[in-house]
Amino acid sequence: MQIAFIGLGVMGFPMAGHLARHDGFSVRVYNRTGEKARAWARDYPGETAEGIAQAVMDADAVVTCVGADPDLRALYTGEHGIIANVPEGALLIDHTTASASVTRELAEEAAKAGHSWVDAPVSGGQKGAENAQLTIMCGGERGAFDRALPVLNCYGKAVHYMGGAGHGQLTKMVNQITVAGLLQGLSEGLHFAEEAGLDPASVVQAISGGAAQSWQMDNRAQTMIEGEYNHGFAVDWMRKDLGICIAEARNNGASLPVAALVDQFYSDVQNLGGGRWDTSALLERLRANS
Repeated sequence: MQIAFIGLGVMGFPMAGHLARHDGFSVRVYNRTGEKARAWARDYPGETAEGIAQAVMDADAVVTCVGADPDLRALYTGEHGIIANVPEGALLIDHTTASASVTRELAEEAAKAGHSWVDAPVSGGQKGAENAQLTIMCGGERGAFDRALPVLNCYGKAVHYMGGAGHGQLTKMVNQITVAGLLQGLSEGLHFAEEAGLDPASVVQAISGGAAQSWQMDNRAQTMIEGEYNHGFAVDWMRKDLGICIAEARNNGASLPVAALVDQFYSDVQNLGGGRWDTSALLERLRANS
């Protein structure tokens, strides 16, 4: 299978690498910053492309992983976009966390051109991408999902079909809403422990075997205690995602009081200069205000 992979950020770089090391795939990569593509080619077997049209010209499947709705629309549409330049019948897989509306729009445009679409946002962070341990939530036609599975299984430990186009994105919104609440709760618990004169690490050890346990506690509590926030998914990106969640909630009538509040707390973290800190940095906001 000839695969074009577009978008070599902290997630896309290792994901494309897993595909390149699969015996059944030939991979060509494109990144807006050409040096990142050249760096990838030094680490993995595969080709680089100078533009989108060249990247997808003979692709059986195109995999994308970019920033937000405007990037995604620009990438797929127009004379120089993916849909117009990929061979008819191609499989289009998008890992961007985007709105359900732009996803449905692009899925419809892809179908008109004779292509198949799968929206497949991921969870698991940079480490999950590097270790091929991502959770992937997929929307699109069932046949397209089945066709995409050999690709997705190269870096996904759990790949789930959620329904029609946009359902992968809606599921990712649930993930981000839940994570925001968990991280705020963990931050408040650690802050309380510090202010109470407890040893936070001992507190975590005591409570992590009970009902308070979570992935965030297991993987982030100690780094939060130490004030280390260099673990992949940045506050700036979480605010983008929560904005998508809150906008979708306005459309479907869901109430998200905690998510909306935590979004504002992340704004405070940005004002502390922490836009590129990872999402567990909510604790620093509490420390700064104590």
